[in-house]
Amino acid sequence: SCDWSRERFTLDPGLSRAVREVFVRLYEKGLIYRGEYMVNWCPRCHTALSDLEVVHVETQGKLWHIRYPVQGLEGRYVTVATTRPETMLGDTAVAIHPDDERYRDLHGRTVLLPLMRREIPVICDTLADPEFGTGVVKVTPAHDLNDFEAGRRHNLPRIKVIDENGAMTAQAGPYAGLDRFEARRRVLADLAARGLLEKTEDYALNLGTCQRCKTPVEPLVSTQWFVSIKPLAEKAIEAVESGRIEFIPANWSKTYFEWMNNIRDWCISRQLWWGHRIPAWHCAECHEVVVAREAPAVCPRCGSARLEQDTDVLDTWFSSWLWPFATMGWPEQTPTLKAFYPTTDLVTGPDIIFFWVARMIMAGYEFMGDLPFQNVYFTGIIRDKQGRKMSKSLGNSPDPLDLIAKFGADALRFGTMRSAPLGQDILFDEQNVELGRNFCNKLWNACRFRQMVGGTGVSPVVSGVSPETFEVQAEIDPKLLTSDDKWILLKLDQAIREMNTAFADYKFSDATGTLYRFFWSEYCDWYVEASKAVFFGNDAARKANTLAVIDFVLSHMLRLFHPFLPFITEELWHGMGYAEDMPENQGGQTIMFAPWPKPLDDDFKSHYGLTGQDEKYIEARNELVTQGRNLRRTANIAASKKIKFIVKPARELAAHDVEVLKLLLNAEAFEVSANYQPGKNTMTVRAELGDLFLPLEGLIDKEAETARLKKELEKIEAEAAKVEQKLANPNFTQKVPANVLAEHKQRLADWQAKGDHVKSALAALQG
Repeated sequence: SCDWSRERFTLDPGLSRAVREVFVRLYEKGLIYRGEYMVNWCPRCHTALSDLEVVHVETQGKLWHIRYPVQGLEGRYVTVATTRPETMLGDTAVAIHPDDERYRDLHGRTVLLPLMRREIPVICDTLADPEFGTGVVKVTPAHDLNDFEAGRRHNLPRIKVIDENGAMTAQAGPYAGLDRFEARRRVLADLAARGLLEKTEDYALNLGTCQRCKTPVEPLVSTQWFVSIKPLAEKAIEAVESGRIEFIPANWSKTYFEWMNNIRDWCISRQLWWGHRIPAWHCAECHEVVVAREAPAVCPRCGSARLEQDTDVLDTWFSSWLWPFATMGWPEQTPTLKAFYPTTDLVTGPDIIFFWVARMIMAGYEFMGDLPFQNVYFTGIIRDKQGRKMSKSLGNSPDPLDLIAKFGADALRFGTMRSAPLGQDILFDEQNVELGRNFCNKLWNACRFRQMVGGTGVSPVVSGVSPETFEVQAEIDPKLLTSDDKWILLKLDQAIREMNTAFADYKFSDATGTLYRFFWSEYCDWYVEASKAVFFGNDAARKANTLAVIDFVLSHMLRLFHPFLPFITEELWHGMGYAEDMPENQGGQTIMFAPWPKPLDDDFKSHYGLTGQDEKYIEARNELVTQGRNLRRTANIAASKKIKFIVKPARELAAHDVEVLKLLLNAEAFEVSANYQPGKNTMTVRAELGDLFLPLEGLIDKEAETARLKKELEKIEAEAAKVEQKLANPNFTQKVPANVLAEHKQRLADWQAKGDHVKSALAALQG
């Protein structure tokens, strides 16, 4: 569980100190610098954004083809295509590929920039792709990253025609002061009027938008603070390549490498009012920039006291990437840091693999000299039933607090975990939370049953169970174990082993599936129901021994459940008295300190006589119960009606098992007869433990039941015929996936088995 005494907040004094320390160290190493560079700018938030804070939205846009007249060649044009025609006002060149033979005669020439009447050069640069469009591209170094780099290579001027508010600047000439999108409309109209707009076509583009406000971002040249991140990335790449850090699921490592191997400098300054101030001071006299851990009194260069701290703040991820060690007291070498760094596991969503995970790995190696964690488990993203991400604007995001108020915190936790397979997104359905609540109720009632049959003074939960206090022994007596006791202990051992495997593989939905099967089906549906045969009896010693088995199983079960149901298991741990049976440091104070259940070893199994034969025997006996219940359903006899069964056993049945069979089949009489010969109107089923018979004489209306079964058989045969027809069609069997074909074959087998069952019932009625 979380250690809430170690709660941390981004702007805590300790975190603030760590942030300043990291900034200064990186600055002193030359890895933090301040410079003019192309950034993503949000005109609404008025701040720079890192590449990761730009969300690309697939949008249906336009591609406009514009003619640029070639100087000195009358009537000659080059055509460029653009999705942002308003930026052409800041063009300072057009580019052609140096190997493109179509434009060999344009080398060294100039073109006239439409609307601005400015002469700009034709440059040869690989920025132009001969295979795309016309092979000619406009170059706007102040408003596109790739153009910015091309401008550097060719020493082109940068003309800024869009400002920080998304409005056109004075350098946009007649369009100055217009909003960028209004300027686009005016530019296109003017180009069309002059015959320079060659054509317009639909074009799908990934529009960069601000992660916070969804406004289309504007690439601008701006003076910002940057981290030269590539030197930090090398060890972080090697850590995942070598397996020192493992991603679960492993496919996310491919995404990680794609970004890390093409990583660009990180813009860390933001023009926001909230966050860590950049620890840099500007001298008003000599313009020296002083980076320091504490505010300097005077400028070290000129001695002036007129120093002003930089007004920018740091990207919030600049503090978050320090989380694995800054939260433990770094830069001090604290006992906590020594004890817990590096940690073992990080649990997070894949949507912040670059924002956070990659940067934490880089920071760990840079400042601690070691990885921050060994395993990264990526959860799925919770989506709505249509597969959309949860969003306030869409109104498809339920409030977890409302769900907790309605169903409970444990229900929300268990229901969500059960529906979350490894590496897959989760389609949220409130029914999963409701299932979690029902599961919690079932666990509570199972423990209540134990208290009621244990002589706590509470009225017994089962009619007929004696309310006297049983003497419960601390140890299970091997000589008094029933076949059901042995079976449930073996099933507990299986559940523990499956849980351990699921946890080791980070398959938490598999773990919840194991718990669901073991507790609901094996423990409640079979073992608890079978144990009532003991509690209905008069053997006090056996009752006490069965209670000891129940306590052993429940004690282990609550610990298996605790990671998924922390609140109800804590309550039951104490309410059942299990906390009192353990020292304070082993669960006496809280179930969190209780030892995790271990699989039952060979010595335990040998001592209590647990073998695979016991498990197979009870499975066969339970199958006999299932077959008997099916006979009842086929004969349309109400489950509450007391009836008679006869079994012709294939092996000797213990008295306990006969009582259990009678109880679970709700039989008025359960007769064991090795020589029984069924008479007329007797339904029969053959099972591993023997033949089970249900005499129908006096229980049903023979004619009415025969008519009902014939009608049911017609329906079954019609459904089977539909599937057979599909499977006989080569166009179906040769085209569908293998899993679909297998599903249809299984469906046919199921219908045929149902048909055989009904035919057997009809034969019994007509015999």
